[in-house]
Amino acid sequence: MNTVDAVDWDDAYSNFAYIPDGYEYLAKWLSLAQQFREDMDQKGLMKSDISYGPHARNRLDLFMPWGDLNGLAVFVHGGYWMEDFDKSAWSHLAKGALAHGFAVAVPSYALCPEVRVSEITVQVGLAITRAASEIAGPIHLSGHSAGGHLVARMVTSTSPLTQTVRQRIRKTVPISALADLRPLMKTEMNDTLHLDAVEARLESPALLEPQEGIDMTAWVGAAERPEFVRQTALLANIWSGFDCRVDAVEEPGRHHADIIEGLAEPDHILTHKLLCLQ
Repeated sequence: MNTVDAVDWDDAYSNFAYIPDGYEYLAKWLSLAQQFREDMDQKGLMKSDISYGPHARNRLDLFMPWGDLNGLAVFVHGGYWMEDFDKSAWSHLAKGALAHGFAVAVPSYALCPEVRVSEITVQVGLAITRAASEIAGPIHLSGHSAGGHLVARMVTSTSPLTQTVRQRIRKTVPISALADLRPLMKTEMNDTLHLDAVEARLESPALLEPQEGIDMTAWVGAAERPEFVRQTALLANIWSGFDCRVDAVEEPGRHHADIIEGLAEPDHILTHKLLCLQ
């Protein structure tokens, strides 16, 4: 038997079915994000719906710290490039970086099948560039799942970012990232994603060269689906052979939903790693 062909790839990438009360997380995130947005708006520390492109979803929110400004952190959400999430569900994850004096940008982007994954990569590059035009100083990138893929793409040799913006990036933390898109061609999701062999290869960070001198930590929950643990290790292992700083962390006990919660905590190791505080 060909063991590769025997893999149930839909099951391999099915996250919330394996998380206790997993499908309740979205409502939780929306509630926490809404409370946070209301608080930040009342304090005059939120700039909402900043346009960075022509599409209706080419908008980002920018949250400002109270006091001195130390740089820009960006969080890119996941959802397999196709789930109907947007920036408003993740605002509360800005708390950790804000507490350390970083402005935080959270963009939305257009979704498949209206656009291709490669077009989303370009859109995220535009979003980061727009946020960088608002905030001076170093840039720190994080993203979850498909968002982890997107921030990893930003620091590859084929990044859509200009050299000026690239040079400002101090740290990149792909969280539970999809680093090799080729297996996704064998899932039902591909009826929506429309990945082909060429695009999957050109959009897979693990198959691309990282930019020289980058600093990246690939982060994943030890309790995640094995495929996400494998992909995280794959990216870190391959990129460690280039002229850059790369490591990987498997956070004990965390699964695909709660792995991002550390970003909301100023003293969490994930926040400290993202902001180069340790």
